Amino acid sequence: MIKRIPKFFRNYYFITSAAFLVWMLFFDSNDFVTQFQMKRELSRLEAEKQYYLDRIEEVQKDRKELMSNPELLEKFAREKYLMKRPNEDVFIVVPKKN
Repeated sequence: MIKRIPKFFRNYYFITSAAFLVWMLFFDSNDFVTQFQMKRELSRLEAEKQYYLDRIEEVQKDRKELMSNPELLEKFAREKYLMKRPNEDVFIVVPKKN
């Protein structure tokens, strides 16, 4: 029965190399599946990083614009933080949801 297997596949070095390759591809802590998952996670995190960098740039631009224009700053403070002047009443109108 062993004689039917080609001599090349019975070679000790081939068997050792095949076992090593199988171990590295499927059983090692840095196997192929783990590397694929880590690569996918890295690309997701890089996209998220780019999103936050864009948001930071947008917020800095808005902040610069707000600090240079007192009227805009007052409007922002009134809308966002419900600030008011003395002797002034603020009414908040909330639309009804269906």
